[in-house]
Amino acid sequence: MIDLNDLKFVGNNLKRPECVLVDKEETLHVADWRGGVTLIYKNGFQKTILANGNFKPKPNGIAIHPDGGWLITHLGDEDGGVYKLNLNGNLTPYLLEVNGKLLPPTNYVHIDNLGRVWVTVSTRLIPRILGCKPNFKDGFIILIDEEKPRIVADNLGFTNECLIHPVTGDLYVNETFSRCLSKFSVTSNGRLLNKKTVVEFGIGEFPDGFAFDIEGGIWVTCVVSNKLIRISSNGEREVIINDSDVSHVNYVEEAYQKSILERKHLDNIVSTKLRNISSICFGGSDLKTVFLGCLLGDKIATFKSEIAGLQPTHWNPKKLINKSFP
Repeated sequence: MIDLNDLKFVGNNLKRPECVLVDKEETLHVADWRGGVTLIYKNGFQKTILANGNFKPKPNGIAIHPDGGWLITHLGDEDGGVYKLNLNGNLTPYLLEVNGKLLPPTNYVHIDNLGRVWVTVSTRLIPRILGCKPNFKDGFIILIDEEKPRIVADNLGFTNECLIHPVTGDLYVNETFSRCLSKFSVTSNGRLLNKKTVVEFGIGEFPDGFAFDIEGGIWVTCVVSNKLIRISSNGEREVIINDSDVSHVNYVEEAYQKSILERKHLDNIVSTKLRNISSICFGGSDLKTVFLGCLLGDKIATFKSEIAGLQPTHWNPKKLINKSFP
């Protein structure tokens, strides 16, 4: 287990840095709640690119676009969608509806190694907190490829980050309030089959983001409990980081079990160092530097791992199969 005192922090005055990615040049790309993305370069220099104009999206998930800039998901109070943000701040719609219906607040976006785009919506309910219940499942996954955008998985328990495994081609997805990591087989035309539960999580462990390592392991961040858990290729779990406050976790757990979660349960995390860790990526030349996004902090926690991460797909970007569906 990593000693909390061994954690280091990068970045300053970040605004809800929920999603963090790192590129080959070791630059961090961090979602910025003010309406864009903050770049943190290897030398520590920081640059924020916000959307031009009056409309400022609320970025939750981001994906590095192969043509430069990013795809970002808009987690509005009542509206959602996916937008393309260019390096100059120009913002254009990428996907605003599916099956003729406007997207609800939208959680995450992932570009895989074939140039397909995967999008998650956690719940159709507004406000989203109404979907944060143990047995409520109305989250879904959208696929954008050579066909029109379509829902390829539905009735999921608060769909969060999803990733295609670069080696196996399977799709993994965290179902935060079903407290599980799930896996699908993916057909050549993008159908998702053979859903399996990879791991179920316990008290106070609500899975949000994850990343793969070179040994077949999966590293999962859990909100509320501030845990980072590694699931090995044979299903064994190891707690890498634990910055939990037992009384606070029990307080949230009781509300969760009674299906009465409110924002106050999720937005007031009690911890020592971390501020509700939500995402993870591996970086550095050896892919052994771990970075942790978070919901309530203003910096990115980092530490060295003995196990290297699996090279993310954006290190070898593929052109998107389709440009946009405004």
